[in-house]
Amino acid sequence: MRNRHCALAVAAALALSGCGLTGPARQVPDEAPVQWQAPLPHGGRVTELSGWWRSQGDPVLAQLIEAAQEVSPTIASARSRIGQARAERTAAGAALAPAVNGVATSTRTSQQQAETPSNTTSQVYAQASWELDIFGGNRAARDAAQARLDSAQAGWHDARVSVAAETANEYYGLRACEQLLAVAQQDARSRADTARLTELTAKAGFQAPATAAQARASAAEANSRAIAQRAQCDVSVKALVALTAIDEPQLRNRLASAAPADALAGLSPAQGIALAQLPAQTLAQRPDVFTAEREVAAASFEVVGARAQRFPRLTLAGAVGRGRVHVAGENVTANTWNIGPVQLSVPLFDAGTRRANVDAARDRYEAAVSSYRGTVRQAVREVEEALVNLQSTDERAADARTALEGYRSAFVATEDRYKNGMASLLELEDARRTRLAAENAMVSLQRERSAAWIALYRAAGGGWTRPAQQ
Repeated sequence: MRNRHCALAVAAALALSGCGLTGPARQVPDEAPVQWQAPLPHGGRVTELSGWWRSQGDPVLAQLIEAAQEVSPTIASARSRIGQARAERTAAGAALAPAVNGVATSTRTSQQQAETPSNTTSQVYAQASWELDIFGGNRAARDAAQARLDSAQAGWHDARVSVAAETANEYYGLRACEQLLAVAQQDARSRADTARLTELTAKAGFQAPATAAQARASAAEANSRAIAQRAQCDVSVKALVALTAIDEPQLRNRLASAAPADALAGLSPAQGIALAQLPAQTLAQRPDVFTAEREVAAASFEVVGARAQRFPRLTLAGAVGRGRVHVAGENVTANTWNIGPVQLSVPLFDAGTRRANVDAARDRYEAAVSSYRGTVRQAVREVEEALVNLQSTDERAADARTALEGYRSAFVATEDRYKNGMASLLELEDARRTRLAAENAMVSLQRERSAAWIALYRAAGGGWTRPAQQ
């Protein structure tokens, strides 16, 4: 009869286990546009994101990105969060299985006032306990832990994308700085030649002393500008040293050995970005969007877990083992087993604690949904802005090139006229300033283009693909 009651209790519990609770319906973002409003650069016909950095044709850049990812504390922290999330997922899943402990006992009994002889009782048995997850609270905890593990894995990739983008930005910034330094040094040499020529003509009486003083001032200003530009480049090198942990002499040797033949072409990536489908696939491959979605899922499961705490809990225990009794020089051994107790715990009064926990879990869920929507809107904004900036640099490139060529020709003509005494120093300096501004503008435009490419790489998720749901 006792066994029959135990079996009926277990069967009833298993039947109730199908009555699990459900959390709030997870919401999906409705902010995603039907199509991007900005045009794709080059019509989107470029290499895929996964091999983006390897396809840029700059081995030094790829080496720097690999070195930065190896030593990045951000990536290391993200990796440790994966380990923590995996351990929490294992612990949460273990709660669904029975817990089994091995137990060994030995008891010596002696009754000096009675005729019963002393005896020793020894037992070795396995003791099991199992909480039947009737309302799905433990399953919800496991699913929430799995969602956070997925989130941590996406966060690791997001950190890698961020470090790659930061390193590339520093690298292209250094290359732009080097090009600006070359322009500044060329300008300083030109002004120094003009100052030397003006000094000779002034001594010969063909130029006023004030004109020679103005030429010397112009040369000194240009030399000071070149020194300041060199300092900026040194600062950029030290930033790359900090990112990659490469010794500065070794880094400078790498940079010098791989200096691009076409300085302007080396300021931006050689290839672009392929966006296979817009916008859903692009948004889905962003790690931060996936992370936000997994946080919504985890919060939904936690609502289920909090609700389950308000309902009865059923625990089943049992043990199986072998015992030995030693009395009066004789041993008696036997197998032992027991089922029970079957314990039903019903919450009666907790002063509103469980209800408050449910309300708090629901509020966290609503906050996660709001954060998810905000992340999606921000993702759309970042992609749109990067595309707009790329389109802008494309449209301005031809005009900037035309302006540079025109100002260069004008400067050469003015310089020739000045050397022949047909133009004043004021005209020459004005032509020099416009040429210098055009040179710097061209370099800045190329740097802006590289920054826009990197921003699009970052905004599109760095080629990450959404893992299959478990």
